[in-house]
Amino acid sequence: MSILILIAAFALLLAFGVPVAFAMLASSLAYIVIDGQFPLSIVLQRIAPGLDSFPLLAIPLFVLAGNLLNSSGIAQRIFDFALALVGHVRGGLGHVNILASLIFAGMSGVASADAAGLGQIELKQMKRAGYDSAFSAAVTAASSIIGPIIPPSVIMVVFAVQARVPLTDLFLAGIVPGVLLGGALMVAVYVMVLTGRVEAPVQERVGFGTLWRRFLSALPALLAPVFLLAGLFYGFATPTELGAVVVVYAVLLGFFYGEMSLSALRAALTSTVRTCGLLVFIIAAAVPFGWILAVNGVSTTLGAALAAATDSPFIILLLISAILLIGGMFIETAALLLIGIPIFLPIVLHAGIDPIHFGIVYTLTVLIGSVTPPFGIILFVMVDIAKIKLSRLCLAILPFYVPMLVILLLIIAIPQISTFVPQMLHAR
Repeated sequence: MSILILIAAFALLLAFGVPVAFAMLASSLAYIVIDGQFPLSIVLQRIAPGLDSFPLLAIPLFVLAGNLLNSSGIAQRIFDFALALVGHVRGGLGHVNILASLIFAGMSGVASADAAGLGQIELKQMKRAGYDSAFSAAVTAASSIIGPIIPPSVIMVVFAVQARVPLTDLFLAGIVPGVLLGGALMVAVYVMVLTGRVEAPVQERVGFGTLWRRFLSALPALLAPVFLLAGLFYGFATPTELGAVVVVYAVLLGFFYGEMSLSALRAALTSTVRTCGLLVFIIAAAVPFGWILAVNGVSTTLGAALAAATDSPFIILLLISAILLIGGMFIETAALLLIGIPIFLPIVLHAGIDPIHFGIVYTLTVLIGSVTPPFGIILFVMVDIAKIKLSRLCLAILPFYVPMLVILLLIIAIPQISTFVPQMLHAR
């Protein structure tokens, strides 16, 4: 009965619009006071060790790297290179948008950094070319979720810390799914244009000389993900140390291109502090909340119910994904990640599912939730940038749920898509 206090208080606070971190913290305190088994000091006792993790240092580093890349002219060069590569293909700037996000994903680990930084460039170019504003915002929102799937990824850092799995393996596991998602979104754009659902004027094919010049201009930026992946694969440094390397590289690139100023650097640092302060507060609030769920055996009870219903790993992951997709409609990504892991991880391990595979499924699922109405955070970012109504954006993004869900089902059904690269690393 006591656990109902926690859940009811949390749901009630969310319904009244209380920020999710405060809702988790307040409902945890309400449970402890009413239940009476533990002192209030248990909250602080749980929060301190929950934040004491070296991999968590990667979060501010990757967030800062993304902000610096957006401030140093790198995003524009990536877009220009992608435009030269695929701007002439049917679908035009829709394909350019997705390919640019795919490239940028190897440098920034935050979907909102892609949407707010590179997204502004993409929307401006698509508007200038005569694209519908709702379609432009929809394809930008959909492509932005590629960022946290391909390393680096802040979401994966949080998952690795909470689930106690190797962050390097999780990063490497996201490469193939991220590329597949990018390809699926491009197929969706092609089909939409082919069927006349969307008008997408193509760009004139550029000559080899122009392509080569844009490649050379973007090459220093393109080398950043190469360094990161090489470091992960060959074990030259930990993901946290590589995050620091990417930050230094982004600063040097900014000054090399002549587009990094002290004011831009200060703005990037300020934005990073705000983002990380919010994220760390959510993590801190989720620690006692998750502990209370564990103490009350919520995962055991739910696991027994799922075991009674099925013993198929595919069905179990499918059911968990369905729950997360519904939760993603109302709860922000970080909170959904932190609430769900203590509940679902024991169930997954008991079913014999590889935790790395589960991590990729979980990451993709909560990211789809971030572009799902009514409270998908990426949707609100795009509404603000594109200056369109949320209802128009929601209608425009509907077709993109098809490739996203197809890729999710494919990853659930074929674990090797996620586990192949990490297994190859260990087999060296």
